[in-house]
Amino acid sequence: MNATPDTTFDDIERHLKADNIELVRFAFCDQHGLFRGKTLVAKHAIDAMRNGLPMVGTLLLKDTSARTAFPTFDPVAFGKFVDVNPALSMFANASDVLMRADPTTFRVLPWAPRTAWIQCQACDHNGNVLPFDTRGQLQRALAALASRGYRMRCGLEVEFHIYKLDDMNLAPEYSSWPAPPPRVTMIHPGNNVLCEQWADMSDEPLRIVLQTAQALDLPIRSLEVELGPSQLEVVFDVQEALEAADAMALFRNAIKQALRRAGYHATFMCRPQFPNIVSSGWHLHQSLCDASTGANIFARSDEQGDDSGLSSIGSQWLAGLLAHARASCAFAVPTINGYARYQPNMMAPQRAIWGRGSRGAAFRVVANGVADRAARIENRLGEPTANPYLYIASQVHAGLDGVEQQLALPAMEANPYAANDQDALPTSLTQAIHALASDRVLRDGFGEAFVHYFAQIKSHEIARYESAGDARQEWEQSEYFSLF
Repeated sequence: MNATPDTTFDDIERHLKADNIELVRFAFCDQHGLFRGKTLVAKHAIDAMRNGLPMVGTLLLKDTSARTAFPTFDPVAFGKFVDVNPALSMFANASDVLMRADPTTFRVLPWAPRTAWIQCQACDHNGNVLPFDTRGQLQRALAALASRGYRMRCGLEVEFHIYKLDDMNLAPEYSSWPAPPPRVTMIHPGNNVLCEQWADMSDEPLRIVLQTAQALDLPIRSLEVELGPSQLEVVFDVQEALEAADAMALFRNAIKQALRRAGYHATFMCRPQFPNIVSSGWHLHQSLCDASTGANIFARSDEQGDDSGLSSIGSQWLAGLLAHARASCAFAVPTINGYARYQPNMMAPQRAIWGRGSRGAAFRVVANGVADRAARIENRLGEPTANPYLYIASQVHAGLDGVEQQLALPAMEANPYAANDQDALPTSLTQAIHALASDRVLRDGFGEAFVHYFAQIKSHEIARYESAGDARQEWEQSEYFSLF
């Protein structure tokens, strides 16, 4: 059984008994887009679903190494953070928060015998979703859209790498924090995009990816060999925005586990530290629909308008995305490693510009004539480690500002890699965090409490990277290759 929008806890209880499910995993999507949680014996799971499951609150305060970025046990040092951000006070002395399950996310895991899974959200003890819960951030952004009569739909193009797993490096003498990256072998040699021979070489792990996704009702459209060695791409069908974010989070989590059991290692790290690597991106397609009719609001109804090919609202949304592109990089590219992707002539952006069909621009307009029902904007900023809830929420806040302010769309750029300091994207996570701190619209959208909290966690990560000195390349591989 996989849940539907109408699934209840009573339905789940009947299924657990009928199919002899032994274990239920309770998981919430953390600040990094990773699932954390607890596993309960099935007979205790229903009560936890209905009443919530306590977990240590510091899980929400971890950086990418799982180190706590706030001194919660030091009342003086932690008090300084609370003075600036009073919402943090709930985490003093590693106090508990509550995981509350969403019955519509229930799945039976295809790779783990007699094991089910359900997604939760981080709440206070009254059941209110915390401002630090990333799924809640997207839900609030989408609620703001809905209040204006809009829905958002998203399509995902996700690049990643799969390797044959040679050695997990789990011998005691290799123990470290973070854990050492595994030793791996490529599954195809790369440098021959969409090559059918390379696709056939990759058939076994790709079938595991496909079968896992289909068993979880994830809407995979295509599986492709990308340019880089051992690099692949998956394309999803268009979904409602929250469904798309849920699908992305579950997909990454699921295929890493299913492939590992079969002797493979999947990583969504943007640039694994190997020779001749090609960066992985996550292209986020987006459009607005009329909440009542479902009609695509970005589709132009006549030939009048600017040269974007979009409706006036679509052009304003795009103008908002451009205006807040630098700040949104903090969510689209949340790792230190991801900024090395912004290189010229590699179909990755360097400037906050747009183009019709341009794969070198930050935003690519896909609109084929009047009344194109598939008219959309493709955001090419993102890397595949991005927390999907924060990435998509950033688009809502930025695009909606463009619509409400009726921002004029700048001229299209013909040369995406011409130097221009005025619209240059951040070249580091540090620059992106500073841009976020200066962006009033995104600060208001996510809330000052969340932005302050997120910036502290990322600053903790950056400080550890800088302390690595000459070993920074090794630091990136240890930090991200296994985690993501």
